[in-house]
Amino acid sequence: MDAEITQLLKRHGAGERAAFDALVPIVYSRLRDIARRQRRRDGAMSDTLSTTALLQEAYLQLVEETGVDWQNRAHFFAISARAMRRILVDAARERSRLKRGGGEIRLDLTPDLAVIDEGAEDVIAVDLALEKLREFNERMAQVVECRYFGGLSEEETAAALDTSLRTVQRDWLRARAWLAKAFQGDA
Repeated sequence: MDAEITQLLKRHGAGERAAFDALVPIVYSRLRDIARRQRRRDGAMSDTLSTTALLQEAYLQLVEETGVDWQNRAHFFAISARAMRRILVDAARERSRLKRGGGEIRLDLTPDLAVIDEGAEDVIAVDLALEKLREFNERMAQVVECRYFGGLSEEETAAALDTSLRTVQRDWLRARAWLAKAFQGDA
Protein backbone atom coordinates (compact mmCIF):
# COMPACT_ATOMS: atom_id res chain seq x y z
CA MET A 1 0.00 0.00 0.00
CA ASP A 2 2.93 2.37 0.69
CA ALA A 3 4.00 2.05 -2.93
CA GLU A 4 0.47 2.84 -4.11
CA ILE A 5 0.32 5.93 -1.89
CA THR A 6 3.71 7.12 -3.10
CA GLN A 7 2.71 6.58 -6.72
CA LEU A 8 -0.52 8.55 -6.26
CA LEU A 9 1.43 11.34 -4.54
CA LYS A 10 3.91 11.52 -7.43
CA ARG A 11 1.04 11.74 -9.93
CA HIS A 12 -0.65 14.43 -7.83
CA GLY A 13 2.61 16.36 -7.62
CA ALA A 14 2.75 16.26 -11.41
CA GLY A 15 -0.64 17.98 -11.50
CA GLU A 16 -3.07 15.07 -11.76
CA ARG A 17 -6.07 16.00 -9.59
CA ALA A 18 -7.68 12.56 -10.00
CA ALA A 19 -4.66 11.01 -8.28
CA PHE A 20 -5.31 13.08 -5.16
CA ASP A 21 -8.99 12.14 -5.22
CA ALA A 22 -7.95 8.47 -5.40
CA LEU A 23 -5.48 8.99 -2.54
CA VAL A 24 -7.92 10.50 -0.05
CA PRO A 25 -9.95 7.32 0.69
CA ILE A 26 -6.72 5.40 1.30
CA VAL A 27 -5.29 7.91 3.80
CA TYR A 28 -8.52 9.32 5.22
CA SER A 29 -8.51 7.46 8.54
CA ARG A 30 -4.92 8.53 9.29
CA LEU A 31 -5.70 12.13 8.35
CA ARG A 32 -8.75 12.01 10.61
CA ASP A 33 -6.55 10.76 13.48
CA ILE A 34 -4.14 13.65 12.91
CA ALA A 35 -7.03 16.13 12.88
CA ARG A 36 -8.50 14.68 16.09
CA ARG A 37 -5.12 14.80 17.82
CA GLN A 38 -4.60 18.42 16.87
CA ARG A 39 -8.10 19.41 17.95
CA ARG A 40 -7.58 17.72 21.34
CA ARG A 41 -4.47 19.81 21.84
CA ASP A 42 -6.50 22.89 21.00
CA GLY A 43 -8.70 22.83 24.05
CA ALA A 44 -11.35 25.50 23.49
CA MET A 45 -10.77 25.58 19.74
CA SER A 46 -12.52 22.22 19.53
CA ASP A 47 -15.82 24.06 19.71
CA THR A 48 -14.87 26.38 16.86
CA LEU A 49 -13.63 23.93 14.24
CA SER A 50 -14.86 20.33 14.03
CA THR A 51 -12.64 17.45 12.93
CA THR A 52 -14.59 17.23 9.68
CA ALA A 53 -14.22 20.97 9.04
CA LEU A 54 -10.50 20.77 9.73
CA LEU A 55 -10.17 17.84 7.31
CA GLN A 56 -12.12 19.72 4.65
CA GLU A 57 -9.96 22.82 5.01
CA ALA A 58 -6.80 20.70 4.84
CA TYR A 59 -8.13 18.91 1.77
CA LEU A 60 -8.70 22.24 0.02
CA GLN A 61 -5.12 23.26 0.72
CA LEU A 62 -3.52 19.91 -0.11
CA VAL A 63 -5.40 19.38 -3.36
CA GLU A 64 -3.78 22.59 -4.64
CA GLU A 65 -0.27 21.38 -3.73
CA THR A 66 0.76 20.37 -7.23
CA GLY A 67 4.41 20.62 -8.10
CA VAL A 68 5.41 19.19 -4.72
CA ASP A 69 8.05 16.47 -4.87
CA TRP A 70 6.25 14.09 -2.52
CA GLN A 71 8.81 11.66 -1.09
CA ASN A 72 6.52 9.08 0.49
CA ARG A 73 3.47 8.69 2.69
CA ALA A 74 5.30 9.93 5.80
CA HIS A 75 6.23 13.11 3.95
CA PHE A 76 2.57 13.53 2.95
CA PHE A 77 1.37 13.11 6.54
CA ALA A 78 3.97 15.58 7.78
CA ILE A 79 2.82 18.19 5.25
CA SER A 80 -0.82 17.41 6.12
CA ALA A 81 -0.14 17.93 9.83
CA ARG A 82 1.54 21.24 9.07
CA ALA A 83 -1.45 22.36 6.98
CA MET A 84 -3.85 21.43 9.79
CA ARG A 85 -1.74 23.24 12.35
CA ARG A 86 -1.74 26.39 10.18
CA ILE A 87 -5.53 26.19 9.82
CA LEU A 88 -5.97 25.91 13.58
CA VAL A 89 -3.53 28.75 14.25
CA ASP A 90 -5.35 30.97 11.76
CA ALA A 91 -8.67 30.12 13.43
CA ALA A 92 -7.14 30.89 16.84
CA ARG A 93 -5.80 34.22 15.63
CA GLU A 94 -9.21 35.13 14.25
CA ARG A 95 -10.89 34.11 17.48
CA SER A 96 -8.35 36.03 19.54
CA ARG A 97 -8.75 39.07 17.34
CA LEU A 98 -12.51 38.95 17.82
CA LYS A 99 -12.32 38.24 21.52
CA ARG A 100 -9.46 40.67 22.25
CA GLY A 101 -8.00 38.75 25.15
CA GLY A 102 -5.18 40.03 27.33
CA GLY A 103 -2.91 39.10 30.18
CA GLU A 104 -0.34 36.37 30.43
CA ILE A 105 -0.61 33.14 28.54
CA ARG A 106 -0.59 30.07 30.79
CA LEU A 107 0.68 26.77 29.43
CA ASP A 108 1.14 23.54 31.34
CA LEU A 109 4.16 21.48 30.38
CA THR A 110 4.37 17.73 30.40
CA PRO A 111 7.64 15.81 30.38
CA ASP A 112 7.12 15.13 26.66
CA LEU A 113 6.16 18.55 25.34
CA ALA A 114 3.93 21.53 25.92
CA VAL A 115 0.26 20.68 26.22
CA ILE A 116 -2.13 23.41 25.24
CA ASP A 117 -4.27 24.42 28.23
CA GLU A 118 -7.27 26.15 26.64
CA GLY A 119 -8.06 28.98 24.32
CA ALA A 120 -6.87 30.62 21.19
CA GLU A 121 -4.03 32.43 22.96
CA ASP A 122 -2.43 29.10 23.81
CA VAL A 123 -2.60 27.89 20.23
CA ILE A 124 -0.94 31.10 19.11
CA ALA A 125 1.73 30.81 21.83
CA VAL A 126 2.62 27.28 20.69
CA ASP A 127 2.79 28.47 17.09
CA LEU A 128 5.07 31.38 18.03
CA ALA A 129 7.34 29.10 20.03
CA LEU A 130 7.54 26.68 17.12
CA GLU A 131 8.41 29.52 14.75
CA LYS A 132 11.18 30.67 17.13
CA LEU A 133 12.44 27.09 17.25
CA ARG A 134 12.39 27.07 13.42
CA GLU A 135 14.64 30.17 13.45
CA PHE A 136 16.97 28.41 15.87
CA ASN A 137 16.94 25.04 14.10
CA GLU A 138 14.72 24.24 11.09
CA ARG A 139 15.06 20.48 11.34
CA MET A 140 14.16 20.40 15.04
CA ALA A 141 10.97 22.34 14.24
CA GLN A 142 10.17 19.86 11.47
CA VAL A 143 10.66 16.97 13.89
CA VAL A 144 8.20 18.59 16.33
CA GLU A 145 5.66 19.07 13.55
CA CYS A 146 5.96 15.45 12.49
CA ARG A 147 6.03 13.87 15.93
CA TYR A 148 3.78 16.15 18.00
CA PHE A 149 1.34 17.54 15.47
CA GLY A 150 1.41 14.75 12.90
CA GLY A 151 1.63 11.85 15.31
CA LEU A 152 4.32 10.21 13.21
CA SER A 153 6.60 7.64 14.80
CA GLU A 154 10.33 8.29 15.01
CA GLU A 155 10.85 6.01 12.02
CA GLU A 156 8.15 7.75 9.96
CA THR A 157 9.60 11.13 10.88
CA ALA A 158 13.06 10.02 9.76
CA ALA A 159 11.59 8.89 6.44
CA ALA A 160 9.59 12.11 6.00
CA LEU A 161 12.64 14.27 6.68
CA ASP A 162 15.06 11.97 4.85
CA THR A 163 17.37 11.72 7.82
CA SER A 164 18.55 9.02 10.22
CA LEU A 165 16.51 7.65 13.08
CA ARG A 166 19.22 8.70 15.55
CA THR A 167 19.12 12.28 14.26
CA VAL A 168 15.34 12.38 14.77
CA GLN A 169 15.70 11.00 18.30
CA ARG A 170 18.38 13.55 19.16
CA ASP A 171 16.43 16.45 17.61
CA TRP A 172 13.21 15.39 19.36
CA LEU A 173 14.97 15.40 22.72
CA ARG A 174 16.62 18.78 22.09
CA ALA A 175 13.43 20.34 20.72
CA ARG A 176 11.39 19.33 23.77
CA ALA A 177 14.01 20.87 26.05
CA TRP A 178 14.18 24.04 23.93
CA LEU A 179 10.39 24.44 23.94
CA ALA A 180 10.17 23.83 27.68
CA LYS A 181 12.62 26.69 28.21
CA ALA A 182 10.76 28.88 25.72
CA PHE A 183 7.50 28.44 27.64
CA GLN A 184 9.29 29.32 30.85
CA GLY A 185 10.64 32.49 29.24
CA ASP A 186 14.30 31.39 29.08
CA ALA A 187 14.70 30.93 25.31
